[in-house]
Amino acid sequence: MVEGFNPVRYSVITEKNPREIVMLVGNGCKWRKCRFCDYHLDSSIDEDFNFNLNKEVLSHVTGIYHQLEVINSGSFVDLNVKTMELIKQICIEKKIHQIHFECHWMHKEKVMDFKKMFAHIGVEAIIKLGLETFDYDFRERVLVKGIDEKSPETIAKYFDEINLLQGITGQSAESMIYDIETGLKYFERVCVNIMVENGMPIKPDAKVIEEFRKKVYPRYVDNDRVDILMENTDFGVGKNQIVESA
Repeated sequence: MVEGFNPVRYSVITEKNPREIVMLVGNGCKWRKCRFCDYHLDSSIDEDFNFNLNKEVLSHVTGIYHQLEVINSGSFVDLNVKTMELIKQICIEKKIHQIHFECHWMHKEKVMDFKKMFAHIGVEAIIKLGLETFDYDFRERVLVKGIDEKSPETIAKYFDEINLLQGITGQSAESMIYDIETGLKYFERVCVNIMVENGMPIKPDAKVIEEFRKKVYPRYVDNDRVDILMENTDFGVGKNQIVESA
């Protein structure tokens, strides 16, 4: 865990596929090689700590939209058994019909059994992949994403939704539009994340972000299948809460 990091971990998304969202803690991403992401720091090997924190966060779920999105600094496999059992229990109690999780490509063979586990209790599990871009060379040589597959059709056999990363050097309006259009062709939903500053080598490119604002954003802002996060806290979770001392 990052000292002093006390993020908002529960929120409600009211536009474009309304749902509740929780930001839980697991034992951490197993890949940890992406050159743009330091999200894995929000993790702990103390499973009791993780469960207690997750239990408090999940206590806020109301089932208002019968949909829940679960994010954590890695994949669903990084959440401990007690947390997963609690999530299933809440799905039943709050009448959650559809639940969304994230997963790295390296765990793709576990997706189907995971979906079956939730189907057994009458819940549809939707799995999102952090793909970032369909440009294989850029994705693997620059971003070091760890996805050894080029075919969108093959990737879509395992995953329902994708995250795209945009606003970085080497991209253009044309390449960003291509990625979104390809995502819409093969996947149910696309979430576009604009790069924000963090401690990793990949940095946001102001010129590319401006090109996105002018040429890409207007095309998709009203598309119900496209979420656009200009800031990584736009879903309402992740923003650090400053706790003032007494």
